[in-house]
Amino acid sequence: MTGQDASELLRRRGLRSTAQRRAVLAALQGLPHASAADLEERIGPSGPEGSAAVLSRQGLYNVLEDLTRVHLVRCIEPAGSPARFELRVGDNHHHLVCRSCGRIEDVDCAVGAAPCLAPVRDSGFTVDEAEVTWWGRCADCSRASERLA
Repeated sequence: MTGQDASELLRRRGLRSTAQRRAVLAALQGLPHASAADLEERIGPSGPEGSAAVLSRQGLYNVLEDLTRVHLVRCIEPAGSPARFELRVGDNHHHLVCRSCGRIEDVDCAVGAAPCLAPVRDSGFTVDEAEVTWWGRCADCSRASERLA
């Protein structure tokens, strides 16, 4: 995504196109399931080289909140892990999480349309999304565990 594409996307969602918002969108490219710390490390306190994106930690959280609110970014919160952010939004996909190394992989929705799963009892809610997280060990951690046994 170019800076111009990001600017247009932000404006279409009703947000001003700031250097900080563009820097966060750029940092999330190629870094799915990034924590705020991952993004802070990638962006740096003064933004990417040649950028005007000075971004404090609180500023980063504010940008992430704005981007999540307008559905440009999705936030997931696996138990025992910091919140993670990704650009893959709107398709109701799910996640596999490795208990050993923390690796997270996307899993497409089993049914193909949101909410993909239906509660037994909806208590009057209009359900529009289902979030499923499968826990286990990734292939690398399983092989390493077998070698130790």
